[in-house]
Amino acid sequence: MEMTNRSMHGDSKVDCVNCDGLISRNGGDSAEVSVPLSLPGKRPNALEGDDLYRLRDRKFLLEDKKRLCALALGSALLGILLMIIHAEICPFVYKPGSNIALFINCSISLSTGCLLILIIAFHYKDIRLFIIDHNQVDWRIAMTSHRVLVITLELLVCAIHPVGTYWEVGLRVNSSSSAPLCDSNHHGDALMDMELLLSVLMFLRLYLVHRAVLLHSKVLLSASYRSIGSLNNINFTFRFVLKVLMNKYPARTLLAFILLFWLTASWMLTLCERQTQATTGHMETALWLIAITFLTVGYGDVAPNTSCGKAVCLFTGVMLKKGKQGVACTAMLVAVVTKKLALNKGEKHVHFFMLDIQISKRIRHAAANVLRECWLLHRTNLTKGNRGEHRRHQRCLLEAIRVFRHLRLKQRKLRDYANEMVDLPKMQMIMCDLSANWNNSYRELEQRILSMEQKLEELSICFQQTSELLSQVLRHRNPEIR
Repeated sequence: MEMTNRSMHGDSKVDCVNCDGLISRNGGDSAEVSVPLSLPGKRPNALEGDDLYRLRDRKFLLEDKKRLCALALGSALLGILLMIIHAEICPFVYKPGSNIALFINCSISLSTGCLLILIIAFHYKDIRLFIIDHNQVDWRIAMTSHRVLVITLELLVCAIHPVGTYWEVGLRVNSSSSAPLCDSNHHGDALMDMELLLSVLMFLRLYLVHRAVLLHSKVLLSASYRSIGSLNNINFTFRFVLKVLMNKYPARTLLAFILLFWLTASWMLTLCERQTQATTGHMETALWLIAITFLTVGYGDVAPNTSCGKAVCLFTGVMLKKGKQGVACTAMLVAVVTKKLALNKGEKHVHFFMLDIQISKRIRHAAANVLRECWLLHRTNLTKGNRGEHRRHQRCLLEAIRVFRHLRLKQRKLRDYANEMVDLPKMQMIMCDLSANWNNSYRELEQRILSMEQKLEELSICFQQTSELLSQVLRHRNPEIR
């Protein structure tokens, strides 16, 4: 892997510069700023030009990382989808070892190869970004033991996929099961267990979801969020993005997570239980078993039979037990998750500050809509248009007023909630500022009093001199007066 730097020679302009990712996106809007490398009539500075080129390269690398991450996630989901389709329809639509089965397995292997290439390209861009951020250091410095370990683990996880159909041998189909595994019976149970394990481990590719959510989040792409966060020493990681999503959309985030986990665990349980003749090999029974296990109910009407199914249920229940111990473990789990998902002081400040700005923009737009509808209604009254148009403008005006009042109420609630978060350090900071202002005012007042005393002394001296002059003048005119 050879790292080459881009040439620093070229045009004297940079197309667009963004503080973080070099494009400010607030609510989907994008802004491009043309920044010349030098002012007119001024010779360009070499260091300034290098910094601008570094910013441009950093923008391109961030865009490439986001694109590669999306393609990698798509390749991973395509491989999982092909594996599920192959496991579900293989015994019924086509025979094991047939050309169709071989084609589907080749497609899974091809998607796996593309995924590995995309993972390598993603880390290549990440290393180049590290080089730019650390002022063009050698690429070997970026290859730490932790990075090498992470890349190796990712490649191993993404390389896992079933390869049993490459052995063109017949399959023993069990008529009582819903859809047996589509792999060879010639090599015995060891091959079936290996295929089962590889199929289940393919779901480890879903770790790419958190990376895609982080790189495509509006929190990370917004220059305002990044600027305010850097001032408050906030690290924009997946944990912070998840906290923002849980604080902003708690119901949607939990619903999406629970549904994804429920369906994935249920299908993994059916895949594990298809080797037996039990009812847990059917999807509806597996959905019921995962639900009662996840909710720590445990009626006992159904239970897994295989070791793989028991492992899935154990993972689903998060090692909870029935009774009081289960309730205590559940309460501890809820407390830990709540603590981990709670925003700290700096994160709350950044989040509520940006929400206040967004609501203020929406209020201004709503006020403009109210004024516009008032003008349209007034113009309709002047021109004496038809009643239908008059009613339509009245309806639009009432709707604009309703939206404006709703946004004002929402802003008031947000500011009330933000004012409730006043803590001791903030009060101490306010008191220190007040004390400093009082000290400055006292010093200014003391200086003014001193200046007034000096002026009074000068006035008294002037009065004394004036009285002496008057006495001398009077004595000169009337020498008899002493």
